Amino acid sequence: MLRLPEAHRDLFKKPFGTLYRDIRELLPQLEGRAVYTVGDVVTHNLLDAGIVPDIAIIDGYTMRLPCTHSPLLQERRVTAKNAPGTITDELVDAIDEMVRDPPGVIFVDGEEDLAVIPLVLAAPHGAAILYGQPGEGAVLRLVDASAKREAASMLRVFVRE
Repeated sequence: MLRLPEAHRDLFKKPFGTLYRDIRELLPQLEGRAVYTVGDVVTHNLLDAGIVPDIAIIDGYTMRLPCTHSPLLQERRVTAKNAPGTITDELVDAIDEMVRDPPGVIFVDGEEDLAVIPLVLAAPHGAAILYGQPGEGAVLRLVDASAKREAASMLRVFVRE
């Protein structure tokens, strides 16, 4: 398991991609791409916009409060444990499995906030990853070599336990 030290938490507060206040603004960029979401609200909002993500990573909460918008997708569902502030091997394995054989939902028992990092590393070039930026909107990260380098760099501040 990888744990994010408290001293580095601020590094993960800025968007890891382009922030959109309204999810409808980013919809044209999703055309023809594999679409992956991290977070209950962003997944719900994308479904409301008529787009079913290839992979959704959700935990049933938003900002540590129960989320009443948890999407009920009809796809395959895998559960992975992941404590707050961590990236578990179980979560990484679930992401790798789902990226190899989409579509599906990864339901995280714990917290999914940091799942975007291993998801960028596992996703194919050209995929679109969306996640929620609490109180601000949705972040879109298109997967390319630069995104993968940045995600790998982010992982270097984690401590293996």
